[in-house]
Amino acid sequence: MSDSKKSIRWGYLPDEILTHIFHCLPIKSIIICTSVSKTWKSLIQNPTFISTHLHHSHNKNKNNLLLLSLSRNDKEVYALHKEDDLDFTEYTSFDSPFHGPHLQHPPHNVVGTSNGLLCLSDGIPNDADELFLWNPCVRKLLQFPIPRVTFDSRGLSHASFGFGFDPKSNDYKVVRILSILRSPFEFGKSRPEIDVYSLSTGEWRMLSASASLPPACGILQREPPAFANGALHWIAFSNDYKQFVLVFDLGDEVFRQILLPELASNTVRMMWTRVSVYGNSIAGFQRRVGSGPINIWVMKEYGVASSWTKFSYQCPSLGMLRQCPVGFRRNGEVVLEDNRIGEAVLLNDRRGLISWNPDSQNIKNLEINGSHNTFIGSYVESLVLLDKATKGVVTKTENRNSWYHGW
Repeated sequence: MSDSKKSIRWGYLPDEILTHIFHCLPIKSIIICTSVSKTWKSLIQNPTFISTHLHHSHNKNKNNLLLLSLSRNDKEVYALHKEDDLDFTEYTSFDSPFHGPHLQHPPHNVVGTSNGLLCLSDGIPNDADELFLWNPCVRKLLQFPIPRVTFDSRGLSHASFGFGFDPKSNDYKVVRILSILRSPFEFGKSRPEIDVYSLSTGEWRMLSASASLPPACGILQREPPAFANGALHWIAFSNDYKQFVLVFDLGDEVFRQILLPELASNTVRMMWTRVSVYGNSIAGFQRRVGSGPINIWVMKEYGVASSWTKFSYQCPSLGMLRQCPVGFRRNGEVVLEDNRIGEAVLLNDRRGLISWNPDSQNIKNLEINGSHNTFIGSYVESLVLLDKATKGVVTKTENRNSWYHGW
């Protein structure tokens, strides 16, 4: 029998078998396979394959925690850490896509992450001009402008962005909540404008009917909203300054409210600072005005206000240390920034990350330097954007040799 008959003729394998083999490969190998032949490239870039691969990735339950840090040579570095590792071991890391002489930008803020996509802005919400959708696994970066506001004719503005996946339309959406102010004292006194960007259409649109939005409200938290159960969640307040969780459903594109826990009248004044993802639900963070303990409220049953459960975390040394909650690990531990105020300038505003176990009360130094815009969230490697052509947006790719460390 000739060698040609003994060998496997890959080009003649049925598409079903090839697809099954590709699903079993590491994502780096899948990317390499796109360069083998036009047939393989066509199979891998098929939207159905990309969707099925994402489904398999979620089922493998190998999501890693995403960490944004500016502590390596003063450059933006994104690192993935193993969630099932008690030592928080780094799985891999990748550089910001904005490095290089032709891609010089100020530090970017993470708007959100979903299904392997990161949404980044080129500045804080009020100053941002552009947004980016980035998948480091497939080395694609989609860039699109943010609708401008004419400040001279409309006054001041306060903006907040959120990002997530809409399973009903199989689409990724960016939401902007924009409050127009004639003066700083009017914040929260009028109904904000809502703009939605759809990846499938590549366009922004203003929601013409926002009847579900409270008549007057303001977004309190500066950090990105929490994306859970197909919805975005912000800490907001009404015109009488009552705080609540503002929820925007990406599928129905309607707003609703979740009540926050009622505090006793003699309780030391506490301020809600942000809401975060907690497993399949959400959690809220409170801080005493000034300095003091951090209260962590977990919603045990999503959407049920009576299921809020409180944990407390006492800062170990008030005055010199200030802990700021960043997010949760899947095991329920809280990750916080430990900012030594007196040393912040000398350390270039680097902040160590620590974890706290609410059950054992143990505190652990993760020996990782954070930054003023540290972001932590669940991440899964995916092929999303691999089939995306340049449709009204700019597509950029990086140097493959410097992109992904640890591959």
